[in-house]
Amino acid sequence: MKLNDIKVSNPYLRLDSEFYDKVKPDPLFAPHLIHANQDVAEKLNIDKDELSSDTFVQWLNGEYHPQGTESFSMCYAGHQFGHFVPRLGDGRAINIGKLSGFELQLKGAGITEYSRHGDGRAVLRSSIREYLMSEAMHSLKIPTTLCLGLIGSEHKVRRESIETAAMVCRVSSSWVRFGTFEYFAAGGMFTELKSLANYVIDESFPHIKGKNDPYTLLFNEVMVITCRLMAQWMSVGFNHGVMNTDNMSIAGLTIDYGPFAFLDDFRHENVCNHTDTQGRYSFTNQPSIAKWNLQSLMKALSPLASMEKMEKILALYDKVYIRYLHYYMCKKLGLEGTVEEDPAIIEDMFDMLETLHVDYTLFMRTLSHYEGDRTALLATGMYHEPMNAWLDRYDVRIQYIDKVERKKQMLCNNPKYVLKNYMLQEAIDAAIEGDFSIVHDLFTIAQAPFDEHPAFERWSEATPKAFKNQKLSCSS
Repeated sequence: MKLNDIKVSNPYLRLDSEFYDKVKPDPLFAPHLIHANQDVAEKLNIDKDELSSDTFVQWLNGEYHPQGTESFSMCYAGHQFGHFVPRLGDGRAINIGKLSGFELQLKGAGITEYSRHGDGRAVLRSSIREYLMSEAMHSLKIPTTLCLGLIGSEHKVRRESIETAAMVCRVSSSWVRFGTFEYFAAGGMFTELKSLANYVIDESFPHIKGKNDPYTLLFNEVMVITCRLMAQWMSVGFNHGVMNTDNMSIAGLTIDYGPFAFLDDFRHENVCNHTDTQGRYSFTNQPSIAKWNLQSLMKALSPLASMEKMEKILALYDKVYIRYLHYYMCKKLGLEGTVEEDPAIIEDMFDMLETLHVDYTLFMRTLSHYEGDRTALLATGMYHEPMNAWLDRYDVRIQYIDKVERKKQMLCNNPKYVLKNYMLQEAIDAAIEGDFSIVHDLFTIAQAPFDEHPAFERWSEATPKAFKNQKLSCSS
């Protein structure tokens, strides 16, 4: 499909005006294309030749308006670091229409009603991080929002210093958040709350439409997919960094990439957000925080569904989460089925990795090639014990598993590459100087994290000591 033939829809605008504010994007000065995602364009049925056109840049800059465009920002509330804020909303994101089943949104498109004295802009560094990371998570088979394209500009904005603004075109099956429900529940707008629930069922859970007690079923669906998402995050060593309820997707997607990080050395208490002085959103806390956020969603849904029924559903959270985690970890460890000792093997492995300051991704990928010679594995840690002791147990567990099939399974579930923050910073530093080659290189890795990529071998090694476990700001 050519860009001139695109026709977008805006089903969210059928809801009450309290849900949104109509606003037009404010284009950046002297925009230029940094990268376009051909796979996402294909999902949207856009011809790949269009991605190199001036019209594509104009579209991502909010200058070109396909047929049907009615741009708007969305209103929601949220618990931020545990404290309820009754009105937040899209402070720098503007929706530009729905296409081929996906909602398109420009992040960094200018001031909206919800900007709260901000300038509505996104800087180059944060835009690069989100663009690359969303693709990396997708390729790791983790539910996530996506990005169609990334543009830079000569538009100047002030953060800690003067920086250039950029914009990403974000793509998602839904932009509704836990905090969207909280907004209407807190304001006593129960008619609007019901309309929102019906909209979400239509958009993300059509299989429960028309069933008895649909809003209880909705909560059950969100509970299960949130458990799965947390287990996937934990299995790959991903730390989101700011799990406020306004950053929790009702569709179970990884959303709003800010001060995130993949673990360098394995650390349960890793904190990647320097604003998080209490460690609320540490790596190990993510499953429990997700449960806390589900409790907030449950309260917001209580005018529509029985609290007693939802409490019984939430009581299953820990069991469902652990089952998902063990499923993904057994895939990574090459284990067939499950035996009674498996949970202990998994937990003890995590403790061993932390004790020895081992790079999580490197260890799991090295373990994928393990056939009895421990030399490469032992080299990932500071000492041979307790890794030898753990490997003794692992040897017993895998002794009757076919080696070829185990290796095949593990190499498909243990990436050789994840986008660690030092890698992203290298791309950002070059981009600030006008060199976007590393952005393109990291995108190549992001799209195929399980492949070998001999040209990028250095990025498969442990994070250099000087760059380990760095904290980032919410503007990152």
